[in-house]
Amino acid sequence: MTSLGTGFDRVRRWLRVHPLAFDAGLAAAVLVCMVASSFADPRARHDALPEFGQEAPGLGSVVLMVLAAGALVFRRRNPFPVLVVNGAAAVAELLTDDASSPITLSCFVALYTVASRTDRPTTWRVGLLTTATLTLAAMLSGPAPWYSQENLGIFAWTGMASAVGDAVRSRRAFIDAIRERAERAERTREEEARRRVAEERLRIARDLHDVVAHHIALVNVQAGVASHVMDRRPDQAKEALAHVREASRSALNELRATVGLLRQSGDPAAPTEPAPGLALLDELVGTFRHAGLPVTVAHGDAELRLPAAVDLAAYRIIQEALTNVRKHAGPGAKAEVSVVRVGPTIEVTVLDDGTGTGEPSDGSGHGLLGMRERVSALGGTLNVGPRYGGGFRTQAILPVKARTRPTRETT
Repeated sequence: MTSLGTGFDRVRRWLRVHPLAFDAGLAAAVLVCMVASSFADPRARHDALPEFGQEAPGLGSVVLMVLAAGALVFRRRNPFPVLVVNGAAAVAELLTDDASSPITLSCFVALYTVASRTDRPTTWRVGLLTTATLTLAAMLSGPAPWYSQENLGIFAWTGMASAVGDAVRSRRAFIDAIRERAERAERTREEEARRRVAEERLRIARDLHDVVAHHIALVNVQAGVASHVMDRRPDQAKEALAHVREASRSALNELRATVGLLRQSGDPAAPTEPAPGLALLDELVGTFRHAGLPVTVAHGDAELRLPAAVDLAAYRIIQEALTNVRKHAGPGAKAEVSVVRVGPTIEVTVLDDGTGTGEPSDGSGHGLLGMRERVSALGGTLNVGPRYGGGFRTQAILPVKARTRPTRETT
């Protein structure tokens, strides 16, 4: 049974690849049926078995049968011309022969092909025209009354051929629509997966930059201090090295938490420490103060509760802004940080009065870009630029309830 089913599937696939061979076989089968039915006695009783051998088809009928069956070979490529040829052959035999034309069988196949390969309105118009033509030709030419079973049979079979062809066409269209919808859903799923991967990579890259830039800047400052005072003031050098150790430990912890997001199932458990937020603002500011940057903080609402995404974004923006002040504002610079709730938004502002004589920057780093991306993701507004009279200002206005809209930037 398995080998039989495999062989059947192989033949079906071959016929699907070679439709002309299938149509040639169908045309031969229809021709055999037409020739066999032409030998049946049309005057036999309807309640008895048909009698064969009493009648023989004429040469003209055989030629018309061969012509009609041969046209079926091209029914897929030219369905309408094939139907016209078969209809004309059937009408010609009906008008020249007393018997019911066996060529109507070939005409039914041609009509089915037209109905299965065109739209429904065309199917109904062509079907009605074919039905009316064949039925009228049979009523006018045959010796039997116009209401005889043979004439009504032509009417019924032509209508059935149209209905079956239309049903097959509808089923094919339904299957094609389902297949297209499934393919489109698969493409959409793949695109969504790629988009999510890109967004996650970008988010992790931002976090890594913020962590590394902040802590490495502090390590660099404290290491420089330790190197400078190592010989003259070893106690101060020890204190600076202690800050280096603390900053390094904090950097490792945050890097471990960030990289833990990349762990696969089955890996050791990732850290479960909460993401940093404004609750840790004093600790963050303290690290900069230890590094020699005076920072004042104005916090409008100490009990302010924010969504996790907004809280993390505010913390990272302050962290990056203060890192930029430490790196680029120059010696003697001071910074001010304010976090104020204004209606449905929270304003995060970092100001400095530096002269810009620190490490040079061409403005193409990832710090400002990361801040813009964070603010854009939450639907907020970012304003960065020099202050009047000297210094630099970074201001982010974040909605308390995060939403997504294009970022508006002014400098």
